[in-house]
Amino acid sequence: MRTCVRCGTHQAIIRKYGLNMCRRCFRETAETLGFRKYG
Repeated sequence: MRTCVRCGTHQAIIRKYGLNMCRRCFRETAETLGFRKYG
């Protein structure tokens, strides 16, 4: 079972681009990682 590298949860893991973090953590750190929100 895969876990989030930031908080350790098993739910809603984003593995694309080797992120391996959950949806919540991604939304908190996306901008510092260089992702921008479009639309």
